[in-house]
Amino acid sequence: MSSLAENMNKAIDKDLLKKQKAEAKRIKQEEKIKKKYAKGRKKWFHREKQLNRSAAGNGILFFFMIICGIFMALPLVILVNNALKPLDEIFQYPQSVFVKNPTFNNFKDLFVVMSDSWVPFSRYIFNTIIITGFGTVGHVIIASLAAYPLAKHKFPGKAILFSIVVLSMMFSYNVTQIPNYMIISFLGINNTYLALILPAWQYGMGLYLMKQFMEQIPDSLRESANLDGATEFTVFWKIFMPNVKPAWLTLGILQFQQMWGNTGSMFLRSEKLKPMQFALQQIAGGGAARAGVACAVAFVIALVPITFFLICQSQIIETMTSSGMKE
Repeated sequence: MSSLAENMNKAIDKDLLKKQKAEAKRIKQEEKIKKKYAKGRKKWFHREKQLNRSAAGNGILFFFMIICGIFMALPLVILVNNALKPLDEIFQYPQSVFVKNPTFNNFKDLFVVMSDSWVPFSRYIFNTIIITGFGTVGHVIIASLAAYPLAKHKFPGKAILFSIVVLSMMFSYNVTQIPNYMIISFLGINNTYLALILPAWQYGMGLYLMKQFMEQIPDSLRESANLDGATEFTVFWKIFMPNVKPAWLTLGILQFQQMWGNTGSMFLRSEKLKPMQFALQQIAGGGAARAGVACAVAFVIALVPITFFLICQSQIIETMTSSGMKE
């Protein structure tokens, strides 16, 4: 019995010694990687300092950025000024960018026209909220659920599925209009909210964006959570989704803008189901007499997506800055 105990102790000591050697080797490798990374980081900072020493180069860069910023902001400036112009300034030639005699008559006329509608305008707003809200939230959730296994699991046909998703992004909406209409008619959901909400859930851009960001999260987080007994859905919802918050917020903004501008004229026949954009476009299409109302309509349609973007712009910037990071 004593010899058996001694042999067991020796075997345990050997296993411990092997584990200690393996741990020491791993620590040395990590230190080498850290030193190499620190050395490369110093070189990069040194190169960055060298590039930033030229004041003339910085001046040219800032001048170019200012010119680009002016061209990007010009459509918004024209949009706001046109909404405040009286009719004589709208038809003035040559057109001036800035309004000379600002007035709110265009918005008053828009309110009067909306009040005369046989369908209450609050109904159009309600339809827009339902279609935009469910379309945006559903797309973000479904795209995230589909991206998680593609990013962090291995299964047969994974590469083919992702290739199909990327290929679907090459076709414009006009190309897929007829197939979408045929599918929706076959499902029997034409002239319902689902006719606009369900197609919004299947855009490939969302899945592609979420997959690329989930691939940047270390596998060690998922493995540690699985060892602690967490289910796959718990890992997805409590670990991955908080870590890719900038990505799904950016996706939400992009999808919100797309859903907000959807008129639903192809699938919705009932006036009580149509969104606000359809009603506003009908109001704006009243000819030259409603040119001022049309400018006010363009401002109202653009106001909500711009406001939503300004609220969440920090998340979009974070998405852009972290898009090149690797594990």
